[in-house]
Amino acid sequence: MFSLKGKTAVITGGGSGIGKVMSLLFAQQGALMHIIELDIKSATDTVNEIEANGGKAFQYACDVSKQEQVIAVFEKIGAADILINNAGIAHIGRAHTTNEEDFDRVYNVNVKGVYNCLYAAIPLMKSNGGGVILNTASIAAHVGIVDRFAYSTSKGAIHAMTLSIARDYLHDNIRCNSISPARVHTPFVDGFIAKNYQGREDEMFDKLSKSQPIGRMGKPGEVAALALYLCSDEAGFITGTDYPIDGGFITLNN
Repeated sequence: MFSLKGKTAVITGGGSGIGKVMSLLFAQQGALMHIIELDIKSATDTVNEIEANGGKAFQYACDVSKQEQVIAVFEKIGAADILINNAGIAHIGRAHTTNEEDFDRVYNVNVKGVYNCLYAAIPLMKSNGGGVILNTASIAAHVGIVDRFAYSTSKGAIHAMTLSIARDYLHDNIRCNSISPARVHTPFVDGFIAKNYQGREDEMFDKLSKSQPIGRMGKPGEVAALALYLCSDEAGFITGTDYPIDGGFITLNN
């Protein structure tokens, strides 16, 4: 089950964190991987790891917030069976403490970056007879998270975009879903704790873990497994749906 043999997959932000684990898993399941990254070194490292394990992958340096760059990359890739819009950035702040520059930066990557990839990829998918799109949203699209105004705004947009794409392209054989992770243990989390809580790393890691009702953070591999299912033929009856993967955060944390 969940074989991706013969499939071509594109993933943005596939060089690190959850995106890297997705890339490795999809390649393991037989997909030809195209990894789009701002940081080309991380993309190259992921490609090298995929190929060392017998897979095949290509990397592209691209700022997803720049439509010209995105279109040029997709022209090189051609039609893909799977698109995962995973690239994104975080921001801490409330409405009155988030300046215009930071708000625009989050919007340009997290929202416009997804739009740019959809704009470039969907015509190719249509000409190829269909495909699957998976967008990375967040629990912040569903519940209020303290000090995450710009980030929550962007992820709420991703949820709405997912519904729109699913509706508009039903008859083009294009499925579109999203996933909404809670806190997942990635190198980003470790770096955030080390930067902001020097000398209290263990304490803060434990506190952040226990803020999830299930008592721990998610694992990147758990998110990747959900993504694999939703992008596989076994999920062919699923479109226009968001899947929380949150240790009970949305429904139990009240």
